[in-house]
Amino acid sequence: MYQDTNKRNSPPPIVFIIAIGLIGLGAYKFLPGLLNAKNSNTPPSKSTSTSTSAPIASGAIANRISLGNQILVTSQTTPDKQAGVQAFAEGNYQAATQYFQKSLQQNRNDPETIIYLNNARSSTGSSLKIAVSVPIGSNPNVAQEILRGVAQAQDEINTSGGINGAKLQVEIVNDDNSPEVVRESAKTLTQDPTILAVIGHNASNASLEAAPIYQQEQLVMVTPTSFANNLSGFGSYIFRTVPNISVMAAPLAEYVVKTERQTNIAVCYDSQAPDNISFKDEFVASLTAAGGKLVPTVCDFSLPSFNPDNALADAVSKGAQGLMVAPHIDRIDRAISLARSNRGKLRLYGSTTLYTFQTLKDGQKDVNGLVLPVPWHPETNPGSRFPENARQRWGGIVNWRTATSFDATQAVIAGLRQSNTREGLQQALRNASFSAAGSSEDVKFLPTGDRAGKPILVQVKQGGSTGYNFVPLR
Repeated sequence: MYQDTNKRNSPPPIVFIIAIGLIGLGAYKFLPGLLNAKNSNTPPSKSTSTSTSAPIASGAIANRISLGNQILVTSQTTPDKQAGVQAFAEGNYQAATQYFQKSLQQNRNDPETIIYLNNARSSTGSSLKIAVSVPIGSNPNVAQEILRGVAQAQDEINTSGGINGAKLQVEIVNDDNSPEVVRESAKTLTQDPTILAVIGHNASNASLEAAPIYQQEQLVMVTPTSFANNLSGFGSYIFRTVPNISVMAAPLAEYVVKTERQTNIAVCYDSQAPDNISFKDEFVASLTAAGGKLVPTVCDFSLPSFNPDNALADAVSKGAQGLMVAPHIDRIDRAISLARSNRGKLRLYGSTTLYTFQTLKDGQKDVNGLVLPVPWHPETNPGSRFPENARQRWGGIVNWRTATSFDATQAVIAGLRQSNTREGLQQALRNASFSAAGSSEDVKFLPTGDRAGKPILVQVKQGGSTGYNFVPLR
């Protein structure tokens, strides 16, 4: 008997209903992904950044980071510089270059504009990018001292053809020496794969806050100004272009006891400044070893109750012959107030932090005779061209922060010549044979990440643009 096979093999209606449902579910789940995949292959528009792998900083930190799209050092603003950052933000690098050049004709002593000018010139070609983090808001003078060193090294390498043909770009970060800001900015920098190294930070408390982040995320940090003992041997990605603090403090203590014959010394330091805590500890140890004696006083610049008259009276009443002063970089005014109360009663000595224009300008005769150690001075190496090149570029004599920042950038440049990856750069700097041409001597790192070197003792004497100057002791 003939049977209708079509009728016999046809599935019941419920099967069709289930099949249609499954098709709809698949379309709902997978079609958007397919469309996104297609869109991801679409070429970027002209307004899209060429550095598509670099995340864009957002939130409050975005106002603190600039490659050239905004002015961070507001004290150095000109109409042409303002027009330059606007053109840079719009991607019009040719116009930005012209505006930055015009601004420098009005004010050549502006490292931020030189950095932005170099960034604009290199935005359309092959480039390598690093960052520099400085306290623009809390200490603009120190921030610009550091920026000058970085800008000078960047300008010299880019003018001479770049790093294996790639120009150096520098992103500026304003961290205010604030631990909270430093943490946020360090995280932002590590998440940007185009950043190959960070020059900074300034104060040791800032560097100690950032170092664990850079070490964990394997991004090289080279601080040009942080002396705290805790940074020595901190990690394989952490370096500095200043010597260990013990190397800095010992010559001062020996000078106090053996040259000036001062044995009873009081100390006023800042308990919130890790580098000056380290300096105080090393100074006292060396002072005792040399035959001197610490006069026990309570004098802490970080305390709201700090009173310079009371601190000085306490030191004098206990037989102090000299006073060693070690303030935080953002509280130098308190050290100057103590020197003003001193009125020449006690011989004055200081930590490296006190080597600032502010010390000379505000201290005047009250800091006359102050002796302190520094890692560099323009007269250190008469054969070096750096001091004269810096004077011609900036219109005046630069200090040790500019020199060690130049050296930090030079070290990174030399490392990037060997490898333009984060890991490769770190390996280059860690190599025992590594050496880079510095501001006076070659930059070489010890296994601890500290720089190999020794300090120079300087003394405040009459002369210079402020009426006083730091002069090397012979």
